[in-house]
Amino acid sequence: MAHQYTEKTVATKEIFSGKIIKVQVDQVELPNGSIHTRELVKHPGAVGIIAITNEGKLVLVDQFRKPLERGLLEIPAGKLEPGEAPISTGIRELEEETGLVADQVEPYCSFYTSPGFADEMIHLFVARGLKKKENPASADEDELIDVVEVSLTDALKLIADGQICDAKTIIAVQYLQLLAKVC
Repeated sequence: MAHQYTEKTVATKEIFSGKIIKVQVDQVELPNGSIHTRELVKHPGAVGIIAITNEGKLVLVDQFRKPLERGLLEIPAGKLEPGEAPISTGIRELEEETGLVADQVEPYCSFYTSPGFADEMIHLFVARGLKKKENPASADEDELIDVVEVSLTDALKLIADGQICDAKTIIAVQYLQLLAKVC
């Protein structure tokens, strides 16, 4: 679908360039000629893995998230490295965060996390045929992670209780709900 309105960037000022994100302020011209400011977060993108055990449980990681000052239950996930294909990121993150490898990894969907100010896109993959790897790649040294397996019923309760509250994991649980209805 073609969109009727666009914004022409007339100036960009980089505010911050870090390990994960860049922040910039753009001046844009609207179709009516007026000039406005847009604050943007540039992100390389990320991958989330909906890892389903042979028993039909969802594999989650319990990890402290500094921006929220609390731990979250989430699907395994990580940022894309330069030149790395999303499926490769997913396979790598699954192993690093859970010690698991999958016989089958398939794409599910991709979505923007917050398009009003950020360009981050998360690519979700479904992993099946999970096995513990004997000598898995280790998680990043600043990641302290516990692995948890939950049933669909428990995952829905964790959403209702606010213990699962990030978008990618809620989408993963909704995917499991769709599977349950189809099967």
